[in-house]
Amino acid sequence: MPATPSDMRVERRPKLFENVAQQLRTQILAGDFGVGERLPTETRMTELFGVSRTVVREAVASLAGDGMVEVRHGAGVFVVDHPTLKISAITADMGNRISRAVNVLEVRMGIEIESAGLAAQRRSPSQEARIQEAFFEFEALLKQGEPTGKADFAFHREIAAATNNEFYVEILDALGDRTIPCDRSSPWYSVEVLSADYLNGLQREHLAILQAISLGDADAARDAMRAHLVAAKDRYRQRLTGQQADYFQNRASSDQNQTS
Repeated sequence: MPATPSDMRVERRPKLFENVAQQLRTQILAGDFGVGERLPTETRMTELFGVSRTVVREAVASLAGDGMVEVRHGAGVFVVDHPTLKISAITADMGNRISRAVNVLEVRMGIEIESAGLAAQRRSPSQEARIQEAFFEFEALLKQGEPTGKADFAFHREIAAATNNEFYVEILDALGDRTIPCDRSSPWYSVEVLSADYLNGLQREHLAILQAISLGDADAARDAMRAHLVAAKDRYRQRLTGQQADYFQNRASSDQNQTS
């Protein structure tokens, strides 16, 4: 049976300026350029990105249109305050309190459950392929005993990108890969989140999300993402319980030493 027009998704390749704008946006959100700081000169950006001045100007215009930079004629391009920058600033100084981790997870649930459903409905073949590639990158790193945090974040980010709504990606970028517990840069990194059992459990949850998106089942994708993030909250609760158990054990040992 021939495919109907609604079955055929042709993904438009990003233009050069969009790629440059995305790279600059990622650097700004990562804190490489702070509020009030000037971006590299136009000449320098043509060298850094290997593009023409026209492409750089279009990229800057795109960022200016999003309210992330301001062009000051004769002075340069400067980063301006933006809501997503505030999120980045918060996540850059979260400390290692589990309560903050739970709060971030609640924000992620509000964003990523719906993004999974939209990705199931809207993804193009190449976007679906990138989600799957991130999944198998996680699997390869897991088998090699290498850190999986970056691949984990990439999996979630590709799902956000497959919504074809750039704001999902921007917010996830603002939260950053430090919110992924199995990333070594995460403030909630610990030995237990690198255990094979922990990481294999994550991958089983990722597989359920991937399969639902591949099937185009929006409800199942939402359910799988919800189950994944709820399970993450439960793992944090287990860590809290473990901390309490350690405290009571140490307290009992200390009391016993004092009485002996």
